Amino acid sequence: MKKKSTSSVALLAALASFGLPGAAAFADDHPQDQPLVVGSDFGVAPWMVRGAAGPEGFGVDLITAIAKKIGRPSVDVQDINFSGLFAALFSKRIEFTVNPLNITQERSEKMLYTEPFFATGNGFLVRKGEKLESLDGLKGQVLAVNRGTISDTWATQNADKYGFEVQRYETFPDSVQAVITHRAFTALNEIPTTVYAASKNPAIEVGFKDFNGRNFGYAFRYGDEAYRDKVESAIECLKQDGTLAKLYEKWYGEKAAEGTALTTVYAGYGAPGFKGYDDKPHDLACT
Repeated sequence: MKKKSTSSVALLAALASFGLPGAAAFADDHPQDQPLVVGSDFGVAPWMVRGAAGPEGFGVDLITAIAKKIGRPSVDVQDINFSGLFAALFSKRIEFTVNPLNITQERSEKMLYTEPFFATGNGFLVRKGEKLESLDGLKGQVLAVNRGTISDTWATQNADKYGFEVQRYETFPDSVQAVITHRAFTALNEIPTTVYAASKNPAIEVGFKDFNGRNFGYAFRYGDEAYRDKVESAIECLKQDGTLAKLYEKWYGEKAAEGTALTTVYAGYGAPGFKGYDDKPHDLACT
C-alpha cells in the first residue's frame, strides 16, 4: 500500500489517544477480520449480475481483488436498488458503494469519492432495426431510465430541450423490457452497460453513443477519508499492475484504452476537481 501522510497518521494517533469517535469509527465501521460489506445494484451487466453461486461480473472481480489488497477475508455484496443505495451508505448498512457510480459535483457535496477508475458516457438502446443517429432523434419519443441514476438526471434536464418523455423504472432490465415491448423507444444507461446488453439480446442494439467525459468511482461517507485512501491505494496498485485493464477486457470484450481512468493513476486521493479531493502527493507501494 502507499504510505499515509504524516498528518494523517498523527490525526489517527491523536483520536486514539483521546478516545474520540474517529478512531473507534474506523475500527467499528471497517472490522479488519470481517467480510467487507459493500452495496450495488445487481441488475447492471456485466458490472454486477446474479450468478449460480452469487453475484458475478466486472464489479465483483474488482472489489474481490481490492479486498485481498487491503487484507479483508472476503466480500459481502448487498443487492440494493440504485434508488436506495445512498440511504444504505449513510445508514452504515454498507461500508461504501461498488456500483457503477458517476462522479458528479452534486454528489461530491454529500459523498466522498475515490479517484476515477472507469470512463463512460450515455448509451441509447433501441429495438433492432430502429434508427437513432443523434440526440435530435429523441424528439417525440419515450425514453426509459433507471430511477435515480445519472441517466435519470440527464433525461430530466434534457427532456424539454430534445422533446422526449421520460419513463422511470427501478432496474435497468425493466427499462430494457420497456423498449422491447414498445412502451419506450429507447433505454438510456452507461455506454459499457448498453454495449454489453445489446451483445446478449438480439432484440436490441445500441442506437447512439454520447461520450461525454464522465467517470465512475466508489463513494464513502464524509469522515471516512482514511479508509477511502486505503481502498484507493489498492485501486491504484490494480491499475499499475494491469489487473484493472485485464478485468475490463475479460468482461467487456475489448482492450482498455491507455490514458483513460482505467489505467491512469491520479495524484493525491479522491477525484480531482471535486469536493473531498486531497491533492497532497503520496508514494505508491504495491505488494
